[in-house]
Amino acid sequence: MWEIKKLIDRTTMPSKRYLAVKALVDENQTYTIGAAMELSKKTATAKYDEGVELHLRLGINPTKSDQQVRGTIALPHGTGKTKRVAAFVEAEKEAEAKEAGADIVGNEEYIAEMAQKGKIDFDVAIATPLMMPKIAKLARLLGPRGLMPNPKTDTVGQNVTKMIQEQKAGKESFKNDKDGNIHQIFGRASFTEAQLQENLEALVEQIKRLRPATTKGIFIKSATVCTTLGPAIKVDIA
Repeated sequence: MWEIKKLIDRTTMPSKRYLAVKALVDENQTYTIGAAMELSKKTATAKYDEGVELHLRLGINPTKSDQQVRGTIALPHGTGKTKRVAAFVEAEKEAEAKEAGADIVGNEEYIAEMAQKGKIDFDVAIATPLMMPKIAKLARLLGPRGLMPNPKTDTVGQNVTKMIQEQKAGKESFKNDKDGNIHQIFGRASFTEAQLQENLEALVEQIKRLRPATTKGIFIKSATVCTTLGPAIKVDIA
């Protein structure tokens, strides 16, 4: 989950670099998507390729089960990150998983080793329905990290090849946090402004489609984008 501290000004000895890029942003202005993408690239001055993130404050009641926002999306240009995929499949599907590009094929021996050592060597996990009872022992390890396979995130199913290839192609899952906010990376500072804009618009549209029927009033109360180490940029996504 992306840290909400990026939505507010830093209060502990901000660096000269941060103060310099923060001066580029008018905190009282709400920018168009195009202008916000341009600014996000200008404020990405780290020595590595910073992520570009969207932070939304939603008008939902996160304590109600019928007002949860959860979904998946294959961004037009991906997120710029290569995922290590673990496939928990039965023996007869192991060859298919390897051919589809799985980095790890998790059998019962691997599950037992994970449960014992508590070590995770992957970014996302997929599983067949038959393997779900077997990986239940990993729930305490994978659950808090959002790595437990789930039909709602298209990571549990019979089509092993499809699930692996979608994850390798950059399919992302997202959900609101306990405060009703969504934090999601949608690109890298090295992307073009057009690529960032297309990814952001696709992500926002997908979230809007998932608006709970029981939600009243304004669904998206505010939207902010920022790079990994950059300042918050208010953006108009109406």
